[in-house]
Amino acid sequence: MKDIGSEEFIMSTLQNKEVWEKTDRWDDKKVDIWFKSELKNGNQVGFGWSHEEPIVDLMKSYITSYNDLPRFVHQFQNKLRNETRAKSGVIRCREFIMKDMYAFCGSDEENMEFYNKSTEAYLKVFKRIGLGDITYVTSAAGGVFTDKFSHEFQTLCESGEDLIYVHKDNNIAINKEIYNEETVKKMGLEMNDFEEKKAAEVGNIFNFGTSKCEQMDLYFSDKEGNRKPVYLSSYGIGITRLMGVLVEVFHDDKGIIWPEAVAPFKKHLIVLGEDKEVVDAAEELYKKIIDNSEEVLFDDRTNVTAGAKFADADLIGIPQRLIISKKTLAENSVEVKERSSADSRLVPLTEMLAVVEGI
Repeated sequence: MKDIGSEEFIMSTLQNKEVWEKTDRWDDKKVDIWFKSELKNGNQVGFGWSHEEPIVDLMKSYITSYNDLPRFVHQFQNKLRNETRAKSGVIRCREFIMKDMYAFCGSDEENMEFYNKSTEAYLKVFKRIGLGDITYVTSAAGGVFTDKFSHEFQTLCESGEDLIYVHKDNNIAINKEIYNEETVKKMGLEMNDFEEKKAAEVGNIFNFGTSKCEQMDLYFSDKEGNRKPVYLSSYGIGITRLMGVLVEVFHDDKGIIWPEAVAPFKKHLIVLGEDKEVVDAAEELYKKIIDNSEEVLFDDRTNVTAGAKFADADLIGIPQRLIISKKTLAENSVEVKERSSADSRLVPLTEMLAVVEGI
């Protein structure tokens, strides 16, 4: 996000009732996913399910002139939504972490330029973590966010909640909620060019135009001194849901197969046996990996069998497994196995240390 000009910050989870009343989104009949509570002084507060209203309210202190635009901010923060039906573990839950970003622009052209730039940035994110080939920019309704169309990033996944229609040639899709002849015709496409797929929404972007800022009185003075409303768009990636989707996509009957870009550790070092020579060799390799600023999970448990350690390693799913035992040391080697492969290989210990040290 920083590469496309956004600044990171963080806002409060507690939401001011009066701020949301300005857009009529405090009303439970309009937004039915609020968690609300009451302070000791009797005032009502909500727990943030999104942050458009409070960020617009905040920006009134920072945006008054065309010189203040454009401005882009993002945060990584927990969201709480009173879902009627939480399901599928972390894929749909009532508390989750989201990366949400907000763009404030002085014109529609400027706003759409950032909108398109953000779309490309999101696609790069999904490509980097291994979901690029099965994630589609999907046209959808705006839901509780906006009455305009929105774009979702939908990843093909059998456990997903959404049905989307994927174009057979173009890397685009349409959510079932707006899939009809009129929508398809507006896109210049044919109905028979689409195929129905199950998918999970991992990101979304909304263009509010000037409506949100007009509701909340966020205006700026242009070069001629005219008072004009600010253009707003918002962008979200559900971090928690994304982790769940990754597990659904990258797994086998033994456990998770984490893509290296998002794995909690890069290497899983396992020591088998309690012989001093074996333990010393494993600890030396562990220290070398740590000194090289790589992330490694070290399984040096002494009360667990080799089979249990291997089963745990498969379940956890770290990309690369390193095994040091009396048998491997007899050949002065380390057994190396990729989680995504059934095969393993012996790598000379000196060679392994040299690789870790970057020699």
